[in-house]
Amino acid sequence: MTPQHHLPADIERTSMSIITEELAQRRLEVPPENAAVVKRVIHTTADFDYAQNLHFTPAAVAAGIAAMHEGVTIITDTNMALAGITKPGLAKLGGQAVCFMADPAVAAAAKEAGTTRAVAAMHKAAQEYPRAVLAVGNAPTALLAIAEEIENGLRPALVIGVPVGFVNVVESKERLFATCGQYGVPAIVAMGRKGGSNVAAAICNALLYQAAEMLDPKARGWQ
Repeated sequence: MTPQHHLPADIERTSMSIITEELAQRRLEVPPENAAVVKRVIHTTADFDYAQNLHFTPAAVAAGIAAMHEGVTIITDTNMALAGITKPGLAKLGGQAVCFMADPAVAAAAKEAGTTRAVAAMHKAAQEYPRAVLAVGNAPTALLAIAEEIENGLRPALVIGVPVGFVNVVESKERLFATCGQYGVPAIVAMGRKGGSNVAAAICNALLYQAAEMLDPKARGWQ
């Protein structure tokens, strides 16, 4: 077998072209304002279900891009998602990404409250970074904590809710999306069971790449 392409930039461009063609073949229509996010997630997962599973509150992508332009802090619920977020994109825009899951204070708070570290981490994020982008790819309990914080007055710049799994995942996503809609908080949520830390990172990257004008891999220094 002879590889079709060798260089990373060519591979990504060809992959995105294939995704665009297959979306049309499958008659999956994606609103133009959401296309870069949906295609980046499909590129990461090779799963076209995300063209229908990803739900967006009105102008969620625009809100996310605006937040990235402002050098927002992104809070993730896993170090895996944190590792997957583009560091050059963050640096170009003056932003940062952090994860509190390994913070001893978060562990102590979770133990004292009898809850998960993900819940304690989101409460910490609400206190210290109330205008953050909250990117959750693993813990449905984190989504419930965010919904509770929003009901109590938190207004994050954007909530990305894409946990994967079978227990409380569907319900937590539905509650979060409804809560964000009720209180006017921008949200991108993968309805159903699918998701993961890689999906959370992909959505963050799609927003960062658009904000930093790095959608084409050449703008990221790729050959």
